[in-house]
Amino acid sequence: MKFVIIGYDGPDGEARRKIHRPAHLANLEPLDKAGRVILAGPLTDKAGSLLVLDFDTREEAELFARTDPYTLHGVFERVEIHPFLQVLPKEA
Repeated sequence: MKFVIIGYDGPDGEARRKIHRPAHLANLEPLDKAGRVILAGPLTDKAGSLLVLDFDTREEAELFARTDPYTLHGVFERVEIHPFLQVLPKEA
């Protein structure tokens, strides 16, 4: 099941993001290799980040969000998780 994870940056998010980006990307790497990252990246208005990830359960999505370096080190002040149904592009 796909989940949208929106991480909203805290007051020092931009500065902390630069420091913790390598650890954040390393955390995503196994999911990416497994084909579970649909898309991920920062919002260009600097509000935070958007990730669309494939997990078996909401609990897995919540665990990922809670333990990601961006959450642990205060890049994200707040995180929202929503189940997501992809309509387009159609999956192969």
